[in-house]
Amino acid sequence: MIPFNKPCAVGSEEMAIADAIKNSKLSGNSPFGKKCTDWLENQLGCEKALLTPSCTAALEMAAILTDISVGDEVIMPSYTFVSTANAFAIRGASIRFVDVTPETMNIDPELVEAAITERTKAIVVVHYAGVACEMDAIMDIADRYGLWVIEDAAQALMSTYNGKPLGTIGHFGTISFHETKNFTCGEGGALIINDQNAVERAEIIQEKGTNRQQFKKGMVDKYTWRDIGSSFLLSDLNAAYLSVQLEHAETITEDRKRSWQQYERRLQAVNNLTIPFIPENCEHNAHMFFIKTKNESERDGLISYLKQYGIMAVSHYVPLHSSHAGRKYGKFIGTDHYTTTESERLLRLPLYYGLGEEAIDHVVNTIYTYYQT
Repeated sequence: MIPFNKPCAVGSEEMAIADAIKNSKLSGNSPFGKKCTDWLENQLGCEKALLTPSCTAALEMAAILTDISVGDEVIMPSYTFVSTANAFAIRGASIRFVDVTPETMNIDPELVEAAITERTKAIVVVHYAGVACEMDAIMDIADRYGLWVIEDAAQALMSTYNGKPLGTIGHFGTISFHETKNFTCGEGGALIINDQNAVERAEIIQEKGTNRQQFKKGMVDKYTWRDIGSSFLLSDLNAAYLSVQLEHAETITEDRKRSWQQYERRLQAVNNLTIPFIPENCEHNAHMFFIKTKNESERDGLISYLKQYGIMAVSHYVPLHSSHAGRKYGKFIGTDHYTTTESERLLRLPLYYGLGEEAIDHVVNTIYTYYQT
């Protein structure tokens, strides 16, 4: 069986975890956590990076930092994971879903502007498959209307837009280190802060609403409850595993790109399929290689056929606006030209660190066989 995903491991993660145990510092914001945030801040050039238990938690922190509350509206694509909407719905916001562009499955900036009302407070963009949204257009809209921009860059670490790392263009960015992501610690995430004025409050929110970080830095003689917050911290055991992944980020990315490029080169000749489109001003991180079939029926047939030959290929998001909670907490604005129909055609192929040429050969040859029979 060729699985859809294997959690990335480069080989020295166990040693790092053993070192974390020897340090006797296992809670959040400990030595390995600091190592990871230093790497993120240097790599991304952001004001501050905070490790979180998940990208979901980072999104929830962003919702608090932007003071989202009952009566506010937040614009985002419907083609995304539930966390993108949940983080703002639990603060009482109404979600305004808009359509995507079929080439990238990213939010359509023109439709964002059309969805803005006097109650709109934020735009949440999702960099699908690690390929950037049209951030110049998004930031222009946000500037003109005075809106927050949160980048859901869960899949996008090591990707850029016009040379700028994703997650650093909006006011806040969020990253995932779930086991399905390029770099992982099982469960984990990061909040990327691009406004120096938000750093102090973010540290308080992360530490359950207390100024514990100021206490640890010797700025106050005791810490107290200062704001709302929660335990938005990643344990140092997880951070130890993650630190090894980040040290090898270039190697991991190069390996994934080789696999991605082999898929692209060999599958572009299949007339029945659509392969990913990468805009010229975008550098992607090879997070995902997907194909699009003619329709849902053909996709489901291909999934079953690949499974017969030991290949696990999977669909992706069910559009949020079509779900029970999506209808309760949000509304699709405009016409759903592409979100549903394109999501029904989309099929993700196996892609992970160490996939190898032999496995890619098997996947590609099986797809060719399917379309020749």
